[in-house]
Amino acid sequence: MIKAGVIGTGSLGRNHARILTEIPDVSVAGFVDANATTCAEVENTLKLKRYDSVAALAADVDCAIVATPTTTHFEVASQLLAAGCDVLVEKPITSTVDEARRLIDLAAKHNRIVQVGHVERYNPAITAVADLVRGTRYFEAERLGVFVPRSLDIDVLLDLMIHDLNLVLSLMREEVVEIRAVGVPALTDKVDIANVRLALANGAVANLTASRVSQERVRKQRFFGGDFYYSVDSKEQEVKGFRLTNGSIQPASVSVEKKEPLRAELEAFLGCVEQRTRPIVAGEDGLAAVELAVRVGAAIEESMRNFKA
Repeated sequence: MIKAGVIGTGSLGRNHARILTEIPDVSVAGFVDANATTCAEVENTLKLKRYDSVAALAADVDCAIVATPTTTHFEVASQLLAAGCDVLVEKPITSTVDEARRLIDLAAKHNRIVQVGHVERYNPAITAVADLVRGTRYFEAERLGVFVPRSLDIDVLLDLMIHDLNLVLSLMREEVVEIRAVGVPALTDKVDIANVRLALANGAVANLTASRVSQERVRKQRFFGGDFYYSVDSKEQEVKGFRLTNGSIQPASVSVEKKEPLRAELEAFLGCVEQRTRPIVAGEDGLAAVELAVRVGAAIEESMRNFKA
């Protein structure tokens, strides 16, 4: 029986807690949250114990989920790792590259697992095409969301686009050699909508758009290769594809077994905890995504400086 806990029970953290209570062979010790109203709701609905501190919870668990604001990820995850707990940190791993590196070093020092919550990597639609899109020459991703007053401690790059930056790095497996980007602060003092063109070392290109000020929620990815095209709707968990076979365009049937991505992510994490294996999205993968997000942010700043009204 794996003993688990949750730090931070806002909207996402509460879903983590709910799913953990539904997974066999997991004992949820409890949670930590600073908001009294939120704590009361979690105690009443999930019947979980509230701990007064991260240290107190860490003493009672084997692993924990960190779903606190991004700017606190390093502080919270560090305490857990030092106490001997394996950790799943929600994306992005940390708000800075330096903190991510220090967290990875700390995990290695204590021989602990760090998994990063890039949940799209566990989405059944993405996993269904992961091995089919090797050799992608052009990748296009559209990630749009309606405005909600959360995650405003970070910009849209770390909030939403970070998912697709991770997909580029993990599925296309090439170094990014050139970045052209534009971003606009629309409703906050940080960039809320952004578009970036990434040129990869092998000549492939990725074009990514992310917005947290749109009128609808969209999660779509398209992969174009020399003889294939796959369109993924990761929100609906649907895949459509075509392949060129002997000069003829044929539909490519892709089977997707729908499943709550967060549940798949948590089950994968618990499997790593039990078997002591490397996660699909390890700390190093989270670091690489943040490093790329920082480069994109620098390109956006440059475009702002060069913009002429």
